This record gives sequence, C-alpha cells and structure tokens, in this order.
Amino acid sequence: MNNRAYSLENEKEHKFSWKFLFSELKPKGKWLTPFNIISIPIILLGISLIVIRFWKGLGSITNLTQDVPWGLWIGFDVVTGVAFAGGAYVVTFMVYVLNMKKYHPIVRVTVLNGFLAYAFYTGALLLDLGRPWHVVNPVIGNSYGTSSVLFLVAWHFILYMLAELIEFSPAIAEWLGSRHAQRILSGMTIAAVIFGITLSTLHQSGLGALYLMAKEKIHPLWYSEFIPMLFLVSSIFAGLSMVIFEGSISHKVFSDQISEKNYHSQNGIIHGLSKICAVAMFAYFCLQILVFLHTKRWGLLNTPMGYWFLLEMIGFVFIPMVMFFYSYRTSNIFLIRFAAILTMIGVVLNRLNVTVIGFRWDAAVHYVPSWMEIVVTLAVIFTEIWIFRWVIRRMPVLRESPAWAKE
Repeated sequence: MNNRAYSLENEKEHKFSWKFLFSELKPKGKWLTPFNIISIPIILLGISLIVIRFWKGLGSITNLTQDVPWGLWIGFDVVTGVAFAGGAYVVTFMVYVLNMKKYHPIVRVTVLNGFLAYAFYTGALLLDLGRPWHVVNPVIGNSYGTSSVLFLVAWHFILYMLAELIEFSPAIAEWLGSRHAQRILSGMTIAAVIFGITLSTLHQSGLGALYLMAKEKIHPLWYSEFIPMLFLVSSIFAGLSMVIFEGSISHKVFSDQISEKNYHSQNGIIHGLSKICAVAMFAYFCLQILVFLHTKRWGLLNTPMGYWFLLEMIGFVFIPMVMFFYSYRTSNIFLIRFAAILTMIGVVLNRLNVTVIGFRWDAAVHYVPSWMEIVVTLAVIFTEIWIFRWVIRRMPVLRESPAWAKE
C-alpha cells in the first residue's frame, strides 16, 4: 500500500473527532421552509409547557383526573405511536429472516424511524406520569410484581430499544468512519433482529393486555379478551402503512440521498408492501367479526357508539383493505398511498377508541384533551422529525454505505 492510500485509509478509520461532531451540528439546507416555520414555534411552545408541567404538575396543563389518568399522551403518543413503529420488526423479519432482499433498501430508514418513535414515546410516557421518578418501579417490579403486565411491557420496551439501536449502529459507525466498530456491530445485527422481533411481538400485544384490566371502563364494542391479539395483528399493517407513507415523503424530500438504483425500486417496494397490508387487514377484519359474534353485541350497533364502531370497521379497515387488494392487482401506486393514509387514520381511531373515546364513555363528564396537551404532542412529533431529518442528511441511511463497509 502506498503512502497516499494509507493516508486515506487512516483518515477513514479516525474520522471521529470533536471538531467533526461540531461541524455536523451545523444546519444543512434551507432554513426558511414551510415545515421549519410551522414546527419551530410549536416546539418552543411545547418546551415551555413541558417546563410548566414538571414545575406545577399534570393538572396545570392537562385535563386528566383521578378517574381518567391516561389521556392523549398515552392513547396517541404511546399506544398509537408504538403501533406505527411496528414496521421495523416486520421489515427486518422480511429481510433478515425471510431473505427478501427486495426490501433491503428500506431497512435502515425503517429501523431508524422505529427507534426514534420508541425513544420519543418513552419521553411522552414520562410526561404522563404524576411522579416521573417512579418510572423505575415497573422495571424493578416494585409495587407491581414481576408477574404484572406493566413489568413485562417495561422490559420489552427497554430491550427492544436496545435491539433497534444495535440494528442501526452500523450506520453510525460508517458515519464516524470506524471500520473496526462497523465490522463488530454488523456481526451483531442478525442476533439483534431475532431478539427484537421476539420482543416487539410481545410488547405490541402487551400494550393491549394492559387494557384487559379495564373491562368495566371500556365500551363493550372495543373491549374483549382478544385485545392483545388485535393489537398485534393491527401493528403489522399500521407499521407498513407508516413505511409506505413515510417512504413516499422521504423519496421526494431526500431524493439527493438515494442512489439511482434504489430510487427506481421505490414503487416496487410499495407495491409489495400493499399485498402484505391487505392480507394482514383481512386477518384483522375476520378477527374483529369473530370477536363481535362471540360477544353478541348486536343491540349496541344501533347506538351512536355503534355507528362510530361501524365507521371505524367499514370506513378505515374494510375499504382500505379492498383498496390495497385492488391496487396491488392493478399496480396503482397512488391508490396504495391513499389506502395507507386511510389505514393510518383507522389505526389512530382504533387506539383512541380503546384508550380515550371509549374509555369511561358513560361518565357524566368526558375527558377532552386540553389545547396544551395537543401542542406538547405536536412538539414531540416535530422534534422527532427534526432529528430524523438530521440523521438522514448525515448518515448512510438512504444512501449507499461507503465502499470500505462492503468489503
């Protein structure tokens, strides 16, 4: 090896430095964009409200009560957000276990999206706790016991976040130019994927199991002993719909990051995901019908909540399911994307029906989130998008890995 080649190799190996990190903190691209103009004020206001929440307590900015202790921050930020993060375990299973190489270009971005979702929704969970410093209790089994569902969900959450971090870590090593670390971390990927898939399927259903304890508080049309199974199955098409939606946006916004080969493979990937969504939604719809027949709730359909249930099942499950089937057969990419949006709305609606709308539906005073709860939720989402964008612009997530990482 000549001196110049050795110098270049040495530079790649020792790219990490504080000067490098500080240079990477500098913004890339235009500042005055519609997204920045909208998101920055909301994030700043959200931070102010979070300070007030920790200073004066939950009651200062939320409409939560002793009767309704879980509201928007749990129902949307945590329960719904975790369902949308389900695309990570589905895609990694397809690529690393089923060896479906077609979907390899979206693995890193999907895992990144899942990891950020879990990290930020864990933060949202801390916001919702009256005494956040007691968050350690479910982890160690204090006051709950090691046989409680909350103990299992807490450990599933922590370990799955660690597994996703390991899955994504080769991209970080490549960004820092550390060949040795990249080689070690890449060797850990398969084990992390298998471990993560196991954990994810457990905690997706575990979140549903938390609501088995609220039989008398959840409307009968949404409560059943099969909530864990319904949560698990719905996380498949919820996560893949998010992959289709997020991937379609990233495909345009970050087109400069995508290689020509991967750029043209986007439609084929979306087309394949639509089939999986259709099959998963068919299974979910059949399960819902079986649960409804089993519980014999016919009389509840001719009520306002019954009409709301039918809207969810027909408008946001059956119709997008048919659209996915049809668009797969006709290769209609626009219709696939539209079906993905309808599916995402349906997942949000279902999770909120279980956790907020159908929870204590018969109470004299219904819980309605305050405007401050909504602002904090938007601030959490926008901050996650900011970090997602920062990572995409700097790390080999959508673009190809450096040549030395492929050796």
